[in-house]
Amino acid sequence: MAGFKDQQFDTRRGASAQAKKAMLEKFKARPSEDDPAVQERRAERQRIAEARAAREAEREAQRQAEAARREAEAAEVRARAEREAAEAAERQRALEAEQKAARDARYAARKARRK
Repeated sequence: MAGFKDQQFDTRRGASAQAKKAMLEKFKARPSEDDPAVQERRAERQRIAEARAAREAEREAQRQAEAARREAEAAEVRARAEREAAEAAERQRALEAEQKAARDARYAARKARRK
């Protein structure tokens, strides 16, 4: 292999130590918890989370109101259908009573003619 270099153990160990030192410096360079910039970012994230929770609560309230409205409409439709069914049943009973009265009248007339 053209690009292969036989590294010695000491050079590999040195490179590893340098990488560890660079990671440690990067970690130490991070601002502390009481840094104003960190506190400001944390406060901003908190405001965003609160706004998100408020929006979600508002959407849930709207969903519940819409579900209640749909349920009320469905109940109204069911009540209207029941009223129409009851009216239809009443009309049917009235028609049957009228037909029975007409039948009874015909029967009575036929019986009266036979006598």
